[in-house]
Amino acid sequence: MKNPKEEAAAPVPGPQKIRINGKVFEFDIEHPKLPDWIEDNKLTAGGYPYNKKMDSEEYDETLERLQIELAKAQAWLQSAGKRVMSLFEGRDAAGKGGTIFALRQYMNPRTARNVALTKPSPTELGQWYFQRYVAHFPTSGEFVTFDRSWYNRAGVEPVMGFCTPEQHQKFLDETPYFERMICNEGI
Repeated sequence: MKNPKEEAAAPVPGPQKIRINGKVFEFDIEHPKLPDWIEDNKLTAGGYPYNKKMDSEEYDETLERLQIELAKAQAWLQSAGKRVMSLFEGRDAAGKGGTIFALRQYMNPRTARNVALTKPSPTELGQWYFQRYVAHFPTSGEFVTFDRSWYNRAGVEPVMGFCTPEQHQKFLDETPYFERMICNEGI
């Protein structure tokens, strides 16, 4: 019996037709430059709420005010013994790292840290899927950001062949319970 992957049709190379809001566009992922129709609409695509870039001065002022509020929130976390965890997901070069840097820039590094896990080790591959993440959860008074998270199992891993369909389905079944435990724990 042949392997189903061997019999699967190869991806169709070249430009693809994409329908967005009733209009048909052509997109070729191999082309090094984004088409004008993407460039022209990059800030309004996907329900993004802005049609133009924010003024740099306004951005800097807003960011500073928000960073001050984060520093206050961090002080409260420490005094109240609370825990916060923030997950960042997105494609490569989507801005996760820069956003995490801006978020943590003026926070006390003793109680604010970032977790960016590499691919699982052989030991981690033999463990419960969520275990490698739980080991990095915040303790009392801590603010932890994750540069990618367990949601890789939902999107990236099945597409790239890093998990089986059964592992993917198990993840989808278990995640609501896992996240309920996190909430019940007060994180």
